[in-house]
Amino acid sequence: MPADTAPTPDYRDSVFLPETEFPMRAGLPQREPGWLARWERIGVYDRLRAQTGRAPFVLHDGPPYANGHLHIGHALNKVLKDMVVRSQQMMGRDARYVPGWDCHGLPIEWKIEEQYRAKGLNKDDVDTVAFRQECRKFAEGWIDIQREEFKRLGVTGAWDRPYLTMDYHAEAVIAGEFLKFLMNGSLYQGSKPVMWSPVEKTALAEAEVEYHDHTSHQVWVGFPVLAGASGGGELAAQKAKVVIWTTTPWTIPQNRAVAFNPAIAYGLYEVSGEAPGFYLVADKLAAGVFAAAKIEDGAVKRLRDVPADELRGLFLAHPFRRVEGGKGEWDYDVPLLPGEHVTDDAGTGFVHTAPSHGDDDYQLGLKFGLPMTYNVEPDGSYRADLPLFGGQHIILPDGKEGPANVSVIKQLAYAGALFAKGKLRHSYPHSWRSKAPVIYRNTPQWFVAIDKKLDDGMTTYGDTIRSRALTSINQLVEWTPSTGRNRLHSMIEARPDWVLSRQRAWGVPLTCFVKKGAKPTDADFLLRDPKVNARIIDAFEKEGADVWYVQGFKERVLEGIVDPQDYAQVMDVLDVWFDSGSTHAFVLRDRADGAADGIADLYLEGTDQHRGWFHSSMLQACGTKGRAPYRGVLTHGFTLDEKGMKMSKSLGNTVAPQEVIDEYGADILRLWVALADYTVDLRIGKEILKGVADSYRRLRNSMRFILGNLAGFTEAERVSPEEMPELERWVLHRLAVLDARVREGYASYDFQGVFQDLFTFCTTDLSAVYFDIRKDSLYCDAPSSRTRRACRTVLDLLYQRLTTWLAPILTFTMEEIWLCRNPGDDSSVHLLDFPETPISWRDDALAAKWDGIRAVRRVVTGALEIQRTAKVIGASLEAAPVVHVADTAILAALKSVDFADLCITSGLQLTADPEPQEAFRLPEVPGVGVVFERAPGEKCQRCWKVLPDVGTHSHPGTCARCNAALG
Repeated sequence: MPADTAPTPDYRDSVFLPETEFPMRAGLPQREPGWLARWERIGVYDRLRAQTGRAPFVLHDGPPYANGHLHIGHALNKVLKDMVVRSQQMMGRDARYVPGWDCHGLPIEWKIEEQYRAKGLNKDDVDTVAFRQECRKFAEGWIDIQREEFKRLGVTGAWDRPYLTMDYHAEAVIAGEFLKFLMNGSLYQGSKPVMWSPVEKTALAEAEVEYHDHTSHQVWVGFPVLAGASGGGELAAQKAKVVIWTTTPWTIPQNRAVAFNPAIAYGLYEVSGEAPGFYLVADKLAAGVFAAAKIEDGAVKRLRDVPADELRGLFLAHPFRRVEGGKGEWDYDVPLLPGEHVTDDAGTGFVHTAPSHGDDDYQLGLKFGLPMTYNVEPDGSYRADLPLFGGQHIILPDGKEGPANVSVIKQLAYAGALFAKGKLRHSYPHSWRSKAPVIYRNTPQWFVAIDKKLDDGMTTYGDTIRSRALTSINQLVEWTPSTGRNRLHSMIEARPDWVLSRQRAWGVPLTCFVKKGAKPTDADFLLRDPKVNARIIDAFEKEGADVWYVQGFKERVLEGIVDPQDYAQVMDVLDVWFDSGSTHAFVLRDRADGAADGIADLYLEGTDQHRGWFHSSMLQACGTKGRAPYRGVLTHGFTLDEKGMKMSKSLGNTVAPQEVIDEYGADILRLWVALADYTVDLRIGKEILKGVADSYRRLRNSMRFILGNLAGFTEAERVSPEEMPELERWVLHRLAVLDARVREGYASYDFQGVFQDLFTFCTTDLSAVYFDIRKDSLYCDAPSSRTRRACRTVLDLLYQRLTTWLAPILTFTMEEIWLCRNPGDDSSVHLLDFPETPISWRDDALAAKWDGIRAVRRVVTGALEIQRTAKVIGASLEAAPVVHVADTAILAALKSVDFADLCITSGLQLTADPEPQEAFRLPEVPGVGVVFERAPGEKCQRCWKVLPDVGTHSHPGTCARCNAALG
């Protein structure tokens, strides 16, 4: 180096580089528990409740079952609820969330029974109260475990005071709600077929049943036509048989009729060859029927039509007629009856009818006075004295198929009635607890009549439970998505009466008494006495529902009102769906943090709850309140693996919430929920979570830029919007637009839309444009620079909004970001509302102008990227391109701003001259061409711009701007 040449000073310390303690690596799994503890310590939830003058918003928690660790579906559900609660709170509501648990029912009872069986004990040998107390203790243990697992997801709520269906007050209210049905006359005891689990020996609700593929026996059976007073002589003489088809051969001993449809065309067919005979089948199904029997087409001849008038009034012989010799179990005439439920879509066009084992069969039996049968015991076996089949099981205690089906098929073959047989793979109902197949079984149960007119003074929305429910669905409830309305409407519209009773021990008992010797149809069969009801409810409040099973309780509540010896105490327990369906009463109505009118703003569960909690809550409340207990219903889909397969432990494709939290943190799980369309089934897996984590990293990077460039910001720096450059005013416009979009999105529970809009804004509008442009001013301008002050003012406004807008989704991360600038002991982003954003910031004309500017900027950026890729330049600041713009309005807009700064070039020339052939163009931006030129001059050693004046100032190697900034 020549002696007269001094080295250029190092200006790095003079540049205002970002300063922040906010790390790029989040470390969420390790750090999130600390924020959870902090929220609990400073009492965030209760401090929010102490705020006054806010309209309440109540999301009523559908109670999960207190049995087992959480699965990913639980996490999805609870995170969605938390996003609703937090966003509503930050939009100015008093958003309350009382978590709850479903504590009674078969799953817990089954677990305790399993423990008994493992010890060689019999549940029936144990005192009922002692057994129930074991069930209560089991539930309490899992509630404590699940509570901590839910809290780890960042879910806010009254975790120290949840609701439990097994609390004494809850049990008293559930009993009280049941007694309302007793008093309004809708409760009755009926004997009809219900879904029955032989393994668990109890009736099941539709919501307790799931459908799996199952291989069933299928048989085609011939019922001989009998000659009688009403006709049938010719067919009887021909020994013609009506052919039925069934996939439940075990129901044949219970057959009491065969149904046909007068609208179907039937024919008489003659079969020749090895098995000659005459058969009646539906014409449309005849080919399939004879094919099933392996009868060739040439051996079948259609003789004639058999009109409905000829079928009506015929009697048939049961296939087992006279198998015992003399007058036996099945030696009765089987009527052929018209039924609209019969179709010619499958089978034979004739339907075997066992009124005790199917709803269509039962309804036909009611219409024509068919007798009910009681051949099947609670354990799924035939009654011991049933001829031929006594004691045989349909379903064995372990859930496997018993011998009954095969025995019936063999007997049909022996009797000459088996026309054909086979196997059929189809969807079949199973208990969702034991996973064993269920059957329809006639048994005395307690029902609520949903079409009975109720004289209870609550007729605004109808005078029956069904009419009130349908009116509520159509007029009172907002559905998200809207398809939920039709789904629940169709279910309520077609459903039968509600079966309330279960033959189990762990639950709230049906608190009623029946008169000994009276029939269910007698007016005095049920004891209806307000004084008795009050005594029961009072006892439950003080001692819990266990008291029902204490010796002498009947005498205690009936003494002095009626003679206890005249009444029998019902020992069935209520369907647990009645428990959860009643929660609106003891949570929304009775709690101080419930709802003043006992109606929730929102129920939020999976789509399966249209036949579960949404359904039972609707029926229960329509019977006791006269309307739905909710104003809104939101439903989400199920969780699947990355390939769209249902998760199962056997496939090894389950994703446990705790595993995701341990690897990534709860915020990544929450972000997965926000990124997905929850209205359909959601996929999750390793690759999906990697993508979610990448989106999180990009967002975190944007927030880190904001924090780093706000170091030392004070109110003295703040610049009013009127003083800001257009670029800053454009950002404010975007904030005003986003403010409306965020509020609208959160109000409609569109979390995916909210996050996508904010993420796009952060990564595209901010990181790729605004931050990229303003780095130069932030790093190199003097602190007094209006542009730098305006930019830091905007960064502060961005910080205030983005941290709050994103807080309902990224609960932990936004708290971390908030505390970086607000480190006080009582500070929390979750104590804030969304800040008001002035409508005056919105400037659509400015936005339209900047849409044009940004479009031209994309062309310039594209032209420079080609030069950078070709290594002609290393950075865009080495360029001073010539930009040809045909549109005079756009050209004027570009000249009104420092377009070189916007393009991050050291210089730039704008011209209306026609673009030369070599100019770079983008097809989507017509009329713009860019010709690359190098920037003349030297590189400023402080800001790196290439300018002609570099080296001509008092500070060596600087441009005029940097020279002035250095003082």
